[in-house]
Amino acid sequence: MTVSSATTSYRCLAAAGSCDVTPEVGMYHRMWGAASHDISTGIHRPLQAHVVVQQDVEASSPCVVWISLDHCLLMHHDMVWFREDIAQGAGVDVDQVFVCFTHTHGAGLMDSTRTDQPGGELVKPYLKEMANTIAATVADTVSKLQPCWGQTTAGKCTLGHNRDQRDEQNGIYVCGHYEVGTTDDTLLVGRWTNDDGHVIATMVNYACHPTTLAWDNTLISPDYIGATREVIQNLHDCPCLFLQGASGDIGPREGYVGDTSVADRNGRQLGYSALAALESLDPPGKSYQYAGPVVSGATIGYWEHDDMQIMPHDTESSIEYFTVDLDYQDGLESVEAVQAELEKWEQSDADDARARAERCRRSLVRLGSVPTGVFPFEVTIQRLGRTVWVLLGGELYNWFQRELRERYPDLSIVVTTIANGSRSWYILKEESYGLGLYQEEASMLAAGSLERLLEAVSDRLSS
Repeated sequence: MTVSSATTSYRCLAAAGSCDVTPEVGMYHRMWGAASHDISTGIHRPLQAHVVVQQDVEASSPCVVWISLDHCLLMHHDMVWFREDIAQGAGVDVDQVFVCFTHTHGAGLMDSTRTDQPGGELVKPYLKEMANTIAATVADTVSKLQPCWGQTTAGKCTLGHNRDQRDEQNGIYVCGHYEVGTTDDTLLVGRWTNDDGHVIATMVNYACHPTTLAWDNTLISPDYIGATREVIQNLHDCPCLFLQGASGDIGPREGYVGDTSVADRNGRQLGYSALAALESLDPPGKSYQYAGPVVSGATIGYWEHDDMQIMPHDTESSIEYFTVDLDYQDGLESVEAVQAELEKWEQSDADDARARAERCRRSLVRLGSVPTGVFPFEVTIQRLGRTVWVLLGGELYNWFQRELRERYPDLSIVVTTIANGSRSWYILKEESYGLGLYQEEASMLAAGSLERLLEAVSDRLSS
């Protein structure tokens, strides 16, 4: 299912940078409950942080710092200080910093409280060092802001497929591959070009869980994102900002393997699709215009690139921060109940005891960061011209971005999830509750939350 998205151009100030953030081999790595290993044994591809700083051309509002980080996410107790350390080290306000996780499941579970696990004592020092490295990169990038043309357009890619699969034989739903499920193949790409004609950064915004590599993989890996960036950077030797879309129910057609060549193949598929879309963009500052008839064997309608007329909407900008109060699911388990279940599984000899215990540990983390009353879901909307970035925490079902883009076809809407982590975890479409899906089990929020969130964001865009 393709949802069109507008091609847009705008003037701005921008700069980009990147840094290596690969952890040392032997650090705690286990991400999957079914994994039999705990520590990494090698490196498939290095982990990276790619930074783009953007500001309106008049510098009338604060710059926004996007950090595309090759990790799954950070738990809330680490996310708070990690983001503050970056902001302080870079000399910017914390509200300007958005850590946008690529969501790779091959990088390892980075939780500083897991010091009792093999290699777990290495996690917090690594996170501290990574925050300092990223802060230095952000500071350097901010110092290089320059006038640029920003451009976005849409392509399509069939890497992602619906993963809410019904297993009829066992009478359950699994995170698998649902051939006929609704999938959004829309791919948004972007490019920033300075006034000397140099591309300083590219962007890929696509919705697909980076779950090619699973429990059999013991290597540190950015999953398919590594090969995607490599393909693009072979042509554009500059930072490539990967922004994960609304992929709560979307994953690669071929995944859950230990073979890194599959991750690379998935990444190349997305990379070539992104390059095709980038190549369709007009030269920066130009628009393709009808120049008139030319009499030949036929009368030809001749078009040519001419200087783009800068309209007021090409330079208008705004940034807005707001929260949407969402209700919790009824009957959320208590910390005490989950702790008792964890202790039961830790003492069990069942084949799946290790995986069940891991589920309990993650539930304890989720429950430990729950605000009382209602959940204040944070949303940020930045607009430059007719390009809009919607930044959200959590893992939203894909319907959100499809519906939002259908409502505003004249805007190029970049939906970025898992921005600054995920306290709410999954946010399902209302009709997906009650089916026994893993996403509902992992979610904190009540049915109808995704729909309420969509209406709140739509109201802001309409106003």
